[in-house]
Amino acid sequence: MIINKDINPIRNIYYLGGRLIDILQNHDKGLLIYDAYEAMIEKVDISMNMFTLTLDWLYLIDVITIEDGRIYKCF
Repeated sequence: MIINKDINPIRNIYYLGGRLIDILQNHDKGLLIYDAYEAMIEKVDISMNMFTLTLDWLYLIDVITIEDGRIYKCF
């Protein structure tokens, strides 16, 4: 993925993925998807579409797994 210098950093998937990983660092037993979304809203103004795109990206690069509606970090 090429990083565009003109995009707002808050709308960058790398930034949003990092914020979600920060949230998951404090939850060893995983976090429900909706609870993770609520936690993201507290830190960043994010739409559900961008949140879903962030989840998809982190899942594709094997940083998170999703089981029974809970998000777990893989490292």
